[in-house]
Amino acid sequence: MDEFYKNLIISLLTFIVGCIISLISPKILRKAFRKITSKTQSKTDDYIADLLIDTIKPLGFIFSFILAWKVLLIGGIVDKTFIGISKFLCLIYIVRFVNRVFLKIIQRWASKINDKSISEMIRSLSPMVRASVWSLGIIFYLQNMGVQMAAIWALLSAGGIGAGLALKEPVQEFFEYITILLDKPFQNGQFIHIDGIWAKVERVGVRSTRLRSINGEAIIMSNSRLTNGVISNYAEMKQRRLVHKLGVVYETTYEQTKNIPEIIKSIIDKTDNAIFDRCHFIKFANSSLDFELVYYIPTSDYLSAMTAQQEINLEIMKRFKLENINFAYPTQTIYMNN
Repeated sequence: MDEFYKNLIISLLTFIVGCIISLISPKILRKAFRKITSKTQSKTDDYIADLLIDTIKPLGFIFSFILAWKVLLIGGIVDKTFIGISKFLCLIYIVRFVNRVFLKIIQRWASKINDKSISEMIRSLSPMVRASVWSLGIIFYLQNMGVQMAAIWALLSAGGIGAGLALKEPVQEFFEYITILLDKPFQNGQFIHIDGIWAKVERVGVRSTRLRSINGEAIIMSNSRLTNGVISNYAEMKQRRLVHKLGVVYETTYEQTKNIPEIIKSIIDKTDNAIFDRCHFIKFANSSLDFELVYYIPTSDYLSAMTAQQEINLEIMKRFKLENINFAYPTQTIYMNN
């Protein structure tokens, strides 16, 4: 019995001394780290130093408790239980420290990259890094507790195969997400057309991409469908090519017919944001003399192009009326985007 009380006193003294050291050491380390980090301009060094100091204090208390408990020489299931809980608490603090350091490094790395898509891709690796650190920490903890890892490795291998089959599609979508970020077929805010869908890209996600159609509804499309489909990206369009067909009645005189290309050319030349290409009398139709007009609108903005087209159409109607030229049938516009 005297031996137990002796061990109890030593245990208490060990715990008290350990707690005192745990309280004093962060202050000493903080002064030492300030001298070191003051020589560098990086805020990451200061962050890691502060994080390390904040982690040392609770770890010191836990280690003090473990040492004090071992002095008691209790043994048995109670000893294993308390030591196991203490080591698990240490694992939590260490893993949290490592995760925060890695995440800070990833964020710093991503912030230095000018390419927004690559920066987003690097930041998207954060959950994977966090999960990997936790997995390694738990494996190390189980080994330290004396767990036979052979059976666990076999279980993990079997589970890995099953998880691989179950997660085949999500993993594929993740790699398609990486492909979109690297290849950049489109970016957030751009207007695209794919599989009969005209929509604006709102957000590129890890598994799917969110689009906003011209009708207003939200469209969620898998990344694999986007990368495997044919995408028309109108944000990359430098100019719009418009092919405009019109017909005049057969009563139109030779001189009037000959002057129509010049009339239309003068209209387009006077129109802002319009570049004339050609205008030709192309055929004798059943009930009309047909002309084909081609011009460019040097913009990727749809509304600007439509405004310029409307201005040209109205001016053609005005000039034809002044020249006493009559349309044979309603005009039809065919869009060809280069």
